[in-house]
Amino acid sequence: MMRLRVSSLQRSGQKRQDGERLLLPHEAVYRLDFPTQELHFSRWYFSLSAHGRVTITGISQHWTPDLTHLMTRQLLEPIGTFWRNANDPEETPLKWLEADMQEFGERIAELAKVRKVMYFLFAFKDGAEAVNLNCSVEFTPEE
Repeated sequence: MMRLRVSSLQRSGQKRQDGERLLLPHEAVYRLDFPTQELHFSRWYFSLSAHGRVTITGISQHWTPDLTHLMTRQLLEPIGTFWRNANDPEETPLKWLEADMQEFGERIAELAKVRKVMYFLFAFKDGAEAVNLNCSVEFTPEE
């Protein structure tokens, strides 16, 4: 839906709404369903089979891709960022900002308590591509 919105604006020569966040060519939106809503964040799993940088931004619960436009105010902080520099060997572990990724995971677990679905905006930069990425987040049920 977001790519259709971009092409529709381009075809008609219109501009985005004030504060609207359009999807760029190097970005994708992914959905995460929470079958259980009482969760504790455990850890992130990342695998990037090339160099580049990936950022993950949570999107607020008020956004539904088939009904509303994404507004910049709906992007949540902190964001998750991980990367491998171009001169790093492929077997070099990925780098990330550990405190931000921990806080991001904990924030997702908190948001899961009030909703069953969450969307994430992934941005692929510096040579990173979606086909080279495996990413998952692990939660444990609250006792």
